Amino acid sequence: MEGSAYGILSLIPPLVAISLAIKTKRAIFSLSIGVIVGYIIYVNFAPAGAAFEVSNPVLGPAYEGINAIFGVLTDIDNMELMIFIGLLGGFVEVVSNAGGSMAFASWAAKHVKSRLGAQLLAFFLGIFIFIDDYFNALTVGNVMQPIYERFRISKARLAYNDDSTAAPVTILFPISSWVATVIALMNPNLAKYGFSISGINAFLSTLPYNYYAWLTLLMVLFSAIWDINIGPMAKYEAAAKSGNDITDELRFGEIPEWGDKGKARASDLIVPMLVLIASTILLMLAEGGFFAGESMLDAFGNVDTSLVLTHATVISLVFTFVLYVPRKLHTSKSFVDAFSQGFKSMIDTMLLLVLAWTLAGVMDDAVLGTGSYVASLVPVETPGMLLPALLFVVTAAISFTSGVSWGAMAIMTPMSITICAAVAPEEISVVDHCSPISDTTILSSTGAGCNHMAHVNSQLPYAITVGICSIFSCLFAGWSKNALLSVVFAFALTTVVALGMRAYSRKIVPEEPTAEELASSRHTPRDDGDR
Repeated sequence: MEGSAYGILSLIPPLVAISLAIKTKRAIFSLSIGVIVGYIIYVNFAPAGAAFEVSNPVLGPAYEGINAIFGVLTDIDNMELMIFIGLLGGFVEVVSNAGGSMAFASWAAKHVKSRLGAQLLAFFLGIFIFIDDYFNALTVGNVMQPIYERFRISKARLAYNDDSTAAPVTILFPISSWVATVIALMNPNLAKYGFSISGINAFLSTLPYNYYAWLTLLMVLFSAIWDINIGPMAKYEAAAKSGNDITDELRFGEIPEWGDKGKARASDLIVPMLVLIASTILLMLAEGGFFAGESMLDAFGNVDTSLVLTHATVISLVFTFVLYVPRKLHTSKSFVDAFSQGFKSMIDTMLLLVLAWTLAGVMDDAVLGTGSYVASLVPVETPGMLLPALLFVVTAAISFTSGVSWGAMAIMTPMSITICAAVAPEEISVVDHCSPISDTTILSSTGAGCNHMAHVNSQLPYAITVGICSIFSCLFAGWSKNALLSVVFAFALTTVVALGMRAYSRKIVPEEPTAEELASSRHTPRDDGDR
């Protein structure tokens, strides 16, 4: 198995970016430094014989970095995704400022009577929107913000709930953008190494072993039901309960109140969202050839998801205009103004994604080859029963350091099949797992209106706990080779650990927020009746 020509140096850019992000809490700055460091290494520590258009040790990295950013910006898939994010931001603000979000919050107040009820509503909304993780992350957070504010639940908790349902749900449903990609990666590699199982059947056989996804969902439920607050989350939740949500992110500006909010109904939020979901599903089926005779799974595997989501959002905006303007929930001008402000509110998110994609490009095999280097650390001589746990750890490392789960899937899906074919073909159903959550973190922060680094820091203890439980579950699966028994073990282990976390969280005395944290938040104390 080949590694990277840059070896251990290929790990420096992601580690620099992650360390700076944790230290400075400035994600854009940290990603920028990671990109700069990456291209300095790429040019100045290149293997013998490498040629660059500009070989100067200072100008060379700048030239390569600028070209990489232009490459990201001109990539059609990236452009489609950024347009979708902007359109969805505009759509959400249009609905919110027509009074739809407030009306839904008022409706929910009659049915949701507690902090637990609010978190369970967010959890089930996250499960309901299973088509795409980006769509899920942005939609659920925006819909649930006013309800979480009513019950004084922090935006960090909302971002955690949102992030921990978006990708796990998407990777567990056979009909989703992620699974279509996984199957496309599996099919040629399974055939290459003589496995008779098809991609879709291989995926279905791996579902019981996708411990990180299952256990992440389980941890969200436990943390809500038992009010588990550990690490930074304890401080953030304590501050929110006192009326000062220090994780509340200030955006580009508050949108003026438009329309007669008294006329809005809960359906003014629910119906446009249902139109968006239905449009997405129908367009995916149509573009994938379902109505021309393709199977549903094949149809979902043949679509350009970002383009479909963009078209579906445009359809939903047109529908919303027709729904709102005749009823005077918006004038034509206020509709356009709200859309424009919502689009602009996503600019920071777009910038974060551009930098995240550029950093991922630095680690691509064509540059530093970070993924290949990490993957090469798994010896082919590894005992078969250890493969599930080892490959989970390697995939998690690639996903965490690169920040892009799609990249981890692209590297590790064929790699895991290769290793499995060489070492233990009988382990194929256990080994071919999928990567943990990564790039949806940015969008979950945005959707929840949460400071990005507050979300990263507060989610980490829960994610690490689930990751450790997943490692032990993979070890047990490699030993037992029994899917049902392994799932029972995984769920039981996580339950016991969550009970321990509950007991520990009861003993924590949360830190008081600093004056700087209070000053940087846009949140001000409010009475429960304000929303």
